[in-house]
Amino acid sequence: MHAFEYGLRPLNFRTARPAAAGFSRRRFLTATLASGFALAAQPVRAQTITTDSDGLVAGEVEVPVADGHIPAYRAMPASGTGFPVLLVVQEIFGVHAHLQDVCRRYAKQGYFAIAPEMFVRQGDVSGMSDVGAILSEVVSKVPDAQVMSDLDATVAYADSTGKADAGRLGIVGYCWGGRTVWLYAHHNPSVKAGVAYYGLLNGMKGPLKPVDPVDIAADLKVPVLGLYAGADAYIHNDALVAMRAGLRQGRTDSEIIVFPGVQHGFNADYRPSYDRVAAEYAAGLARGWLSDHGV
Repeated sequence: MHAFEYGLRPLNFRTARPAAAGFSRRRFLTATLASGFALAAQPVRAQTITTDSDGLVAGEVEVPVADGHIPAYRAMPASGTGFPVLLVVQEIFGVHAHLQDVCRRYAKQGYFAIAPEMFVRQGDVSGMSDVGAILSEVVSKVPDAQVMSDLDATVAYADSTGKADAGRLGIVGYCWGGRTVWLYAHHNPSVKAGVAYYGLLNGMKGPLKPVDPVDIAADLKVPVLGLYAGADAYIHNDALVAMRAGLRQGRTDSEIIVFPGVQHGFNADYRPSYDRVAAEYAAGLARGWLSDHGV
């Protein structure tokens, strides 16, 4: 399946087939970020947004984790300290050019924005051309526990730089990263606020993914803003209804907003699913949500 079809028809995220190559610890230890757009995401739209790095310190860094180091993209203002930390969590295409640009956009607003590469142990998705293979050979094999641990390590790294204020911690994620926002907000109650763009809410449970967001909605201690698409092939209204019901049982005042008529990936300006009006309005809501909750 090509990326142009991604978001237009349902996929089975849980069906895994053997990867073409086994896990290589050496490859993991020497991994770097994609230098452009992931192969499966190409060709990109001519109108793709590009944010410059003027006034920023931006580029790849290494984050110490339990079993080595993972690459991450970090962007922050070039002068000053005490920037609020914003974890930026990737789509299935990894920390490619789009996610790096998102980090720069938030850095321009005064954040220490950092996107760790979450799939590095399971494979390099940047060179894979088929979305179905990315899902079955890499994404399906990433344990939630590994993701939570790597995000904890990324927060610790940000705090260690002397540039960031980890006491003002936020998280934003897209697609696969949107689901991760809900889970990390439950895992780490020190997060001040989260923004989840069209993250799956149910149907992902398995040995590596013990809970879905709908399972933990009532127990959240962190306010999360969910930004969802009305014409999403993956996330249906019954999932949104169940998630809202769970959130109402809690006390975080978390919200879910659905943009009618737009597709999954409406924020991805490099893809045909991009909707400028929805994306710009959602970006304003995200900024306001983070700011209102101390991030």
